[in-house]
Amino acid sequence: MGIPHDGQSHTRRAHSVPLRQVVPSLLRDPARALVEFGERSRGEVVRLNLGSFRPYLVTRPEHLQQVLREKSDNYVRAGDGLQWRPLKRLFGEGILSDGEYWANSRHILQPLFTARRIESLVDRLAEAIEDAVDELEAPARTGAPVDMGTEQARIVCSAIMRVFFADKISVADAMRIMQAQDAIAWSVMPRIMVPWAPLAVPMPGDRSFRRAVRLIDELLLPTVRASRETAESDGDDIIATLWRGRTEDGGRLDERQVRNDTVAMVATTTETTISVLTWLWPHLEKDPQVAARLYEEIDRVVGGAPVRREHLRELRYTRQVLDELLRLYPIGWLFPRRAVQADVIGGVPVEAGATIVVSPMITHRMSMFWDRPEVFDPDRFAPERVRARHRYAHFPFGGGPHQCIGMHLFYLEATLIVATVLSRYRFRLRRRAVPGIKVAAALRPLDRVEVTLRPVEGAAA
Repeated sequence: MGIPHDGQSHTRRAHSVPLRQVVPSLLRDPARALVEFGERSRGEVVRLNLGSFRPYLVTRPEHLQQVLREKSDNYVRAGDGLQWRPLKRLFGEGILSDGEYWANSRHILQPLFTARRIESLVDRLAEAIEDAVDELEAPARTGAPVDMGTEQARIVCSAIMRVFFADKISVADAMRIMQAQDAIAWSVMPRIMVPWAPLAVPMPGDRSFRRAVRLIDELLLPTVRASRETAESDGDDIIATLWRGRTEDGGRLDERQVRNDTVAMVATTTETTISVLTWLWPHLEKDPQVAARLYEEIDRVVGGAPVRREHLRELRYTRQVLDELLRLYPIGWLFPRRAVQADVIGGVPVEAGATIVVSPMITHRMSMFWDRPEVFDPDRFAPERVRARHRYAHFPFGGGPHQCIGMHLFYLEATLIVATVLSRYRFRLRRRAVPGIKVAAALRPLDRVEVTLRPVEGAAA
């Protein structure tokens, strides 16, 4: 099938991928099936035939730019859409929704996550991460194995709860929330896979979902309510900012919206870093040349000192490694949109009300946009190669008005964690294989990643 030029004026019907091809392959291996659909589309807009539900799959960077940025007002996060409907029962109306609720929450929260403000928090985050990494000293000394997914969750929660939530949420409670989020991510998959099923119809995972949401509310709602009384005198932590903030029309958020945005911000400030870095260690074990370059850079830039602000700009290869991890494992792997009005994408007419499926996981692994896409190669993100690539060939944080406000935080926090751990320890995997992908509401490693650690001689302690 031919690939239309962006400027062509004629329109045509979208090619349809039949039901008998879509559903069985999605059930067997969702990640591989979705990438194969993208490969077969060759960048054209196609329809996935899921019976009564037939979304358009959009993969080409030029078309993604149209949907996510140029015509973002026409392609909205629908509350009853493919992914948002089941997750809305957790996050409600707020920063992860659309329309007025989203605009008000974004207006209040955006100043906390600008590049300049995040950079101002470097030293505080670095110290919190150092303190958390200190706890790896005991297993490193004894050779006891550690689960890097769990340890990363502890390190991230320690830093985020201290710097962004002023320790109003304890690390122990934050870890319980992480476990609940993981249960939710998996429990909503039946509803994402069968999006036409009414919420009133019981499905597998519903009971687990309700139990996890109840736990999150039990842990967070008392803190949210208590913070209301002290918000005016509190600092600039997220919960106090939400209570004090003024919406675009000068109003205030009510308790439900503050609760919704608190839940959303706990998730978005932690989940990407925890999950993405879990894949780092197996890839370093599998790719000794990548590992050697990363170690050399960290040893040269950081040496035996604690990681600090002045080191970050010199950790260029570390940033390339993170970008390559985000290419292969974008935690937000699905960005569904609903067309408000009829439009044309790549020469294909799209009717009003249609669902558009946008997936970084698919576009990031398509051979027409990436050379040897299955290979882990941080050199893809050398500056000269990035400049030659379309902006929307790599979009792990979305794009346009809804681009994730936590993007700058991820790069800063992940760089600090990688540099702090590897300036102090080397590691060996107990199981050398790179974990597969478990497709849930957010991507997860299919297997645990356990390592043994060895202290680096002369490293800061």
